[in-house]
Amino acid sequence: MRNARPLLVLLAGLSTAACGAPDRLRNIGQTPALSAVENSQTRPGYRPVSMPMPEPQPISHNPNSLWRNGSRAFFRDQRAQRIGDILTVKVRFQDQANIQNSTNQSRTGSQSMGTPNLFGAERLIARTGADPASLVSTTGSNSNEGRGSVNRSENLTTNVAAVVMQVLPNGNLVLEGKQEMRVNFEVRELIVAGVVRPEDIESDNTIDSNKIAQARIGYGGRGQITDQQQPRYGQQVLDVLLPF
Repeated sequence: MRNARPLLVLLAGLSTAACGAPDRLRNIGQTPALSAVENSQTRPGYRPVSMPMPEPQPISHNPNSLWRNGSRAFFRDQRAQRIGDILTVKVRFQDQANIQNSTNQSRTGSQSMGTPNLFGAERLIARTGADPASLVSTTGSNSNEGRGSVNRSENLTTNVAAVVMQVLPNGNLVLEGKQEMRVNFEVRELIVAGVVRPEDIESDNTIDSNKIAQARIGYGGRGQITDQQQPRYGQQVLDVLLPF
């Protein structure tokens, strides 16, 4: 039974690889298919955003004024404010980190003990072949050195249109946007989601990504190039199961 365990592991790895094999064989020579435009609220597992809300405040109206409070246009506020409205997210992601750590510690100790004169007992000790002046001698040494460094630089600049999916009780907007672009046999995907304040939306109906709370920004791809950059299924299974 023990000899069968490696065979079971191998069969499990082969079955994992075979799960996606028919789809990959079917798509040989074909461009990657784009995802259908759909309502994310109808997807399985979708959950509306629920966040702590302050107490509702009464709204004051100015019936004798031609100007609306918070409006940036004379006749109508062009910014997104209702479910289904579209606004442009300006993704400006710049991250750079350079960290270096170095640790070096050392310790050395030495001890010795002898009895050159011990009421004549040193003669008995000498008969055993030991030197009474140097009976015990101990030395110790400890050294530890560690180094670590992080050098990372990331830069992503692009624009993506997002749809208002939900209006929270305090007026904040939950937005979600997805953009797919196919170039030859590679599909690039950009996903943006989060919560924004209407006051942070610019007059041209755009908002910077650094003003999105609970921001979720994903940029990746799928296709032949991405497939070649990934290890084979068997190698991934072995990397997970092998303890060395």
